[in-house]
Amino acid sequence: MESFKTIAIFNYQHETVVLKHLLEQEEIPYYFENEMTLSVIPMYTTALGGIKLKVHPNDFEEVQQILDNLNNPLKIV
Repeated sequence: MESFKTIAIFNYQHETVVLKHLLEQEEIPYYFENEMTLSVIPMYTTALGGIKLKVHPNDFEEVQQILDNLNNPLKIV
């Protein structure tokens, strides 16, 4: 886990729920730094720098694509 790098930072735990599901579905190893602390004391988010999504550098491109898909607005034709 020492080689894992931060790819995204979230302020609130609820922002990570869908992302966790998608990463597990793709079988991408990950962890969220500060997640447990901020679930107990959410007002510490600024002091701790938020909830940091950490992934292995080999998975950066795939995870970035997942993040980009989550941030795109829903297109209805």
